[in-house]
Amino acid sequence: MTPHPKQVLVFRELPPDQLARLKQAHHVTVANPRLPEQAAAFRAALPAAQGMIGSSYHIDETLLALAPRLEVISSISAGVDNYPLQALRARGIMLCHTPDVLAETTADALFALIMASSRRLVELAQFVREGRWTRNIGEELFGWDVHGKTLGILGFGRIGQALARRAALGFDMPVLYHNRRSVDVPALAGRATRMPLDDVLARADIIAATLPLSDATRGLMDARAFGLMKPGAIFVNGSRGGIVREDALLDALDRGSLRAAGLDVFAVEPLPMDSPLRTHPRVTALPHSGSATHETRHAMAELAVSNLLQALSGGQPSAAFDLSRI
Repeated sequence: MTPHPKQVLVFRELPPDQLARLKQAHHVTVANPRLPEQAAAFRAALPAAQGMIGSSYHIDETLLALAPRLEVISSISAGVDNYPLQALRARGIMLCHTPDVLAETTADALFALIMASSRRLVELAQFVREGRWTRNIGEELFGWDVHGKTLGILGFGRIGQALARRAALGFDMPVLYHNRRSVDVPALAGRATRMPLDDVLARADIIAATLPLSDATRGLMDARAFGLMKPGAIFVNGSRGGIVREDALLDALDRGSLRAAGLDVFAVEPLPMDSPLRTHPRVTALPHSGSATHETRHAMAELAVSNLLQALSGGQPSAAFDLSRI
């Protein structure tokens, strides 16, 4: 225990070794507000909390107001759209996240969605599982090549760049990307070209979204955007569901202008049982699992704990989110 331990509220379960690190230095309360039996304990712990650590729970201004002593939130995530950024900035509360450790794993998952959507892998696996494979398959079950196709990437941060490397260097795919600024990636020299959004949408065979959710990106993929895409193009989203107008996506799929969609994120999560996306024949849907490997989730928790410990000791965390840019 440090000479001046503080009160820490853990609102998402941590691996045992990382929880032990926190308990060695501070007074720790574990209360997951998603669980009915722990929701009251979570709220009861807020007034004393000086540090919070967790993920996938919306902390709004009302909840923030219940934590007057709060100094830092350490999110076990790359995205920060679950937090009231303006309110955090106004109160001088530090926000940390885990942007680096999940990029490669998430890019793996995105490229897997590209492959699954284009080659119809889930559909064909189900075809075999159900005992319908009784002869060589015909054209009605053929997929489409991925290698050599043009990949358009919306957003070109760590995950977008990792995805571009897989596409360009592994599958000989020309890469177009839309980003606020050009990004110099030596390994992609001559292989990735920055273009305006409309040009990327119109020219790519496959569009992959790796954008953060913000006021500028919310609803970006609407009827107009899907209408600009090539007939028969594929759309993959591994960023946030809020960037997509799901009604417009469904319309493009139903009309056949969009060949398929691979989705790891949705406007409402978990995906409601009555959502047409859950059973749509042209959709490969995953449960927001882009970073969900044993290695990466542990690395995310480890970085988040380190961020919190550094912040509470008065140091500079490894991955503090720059609230001044909002």
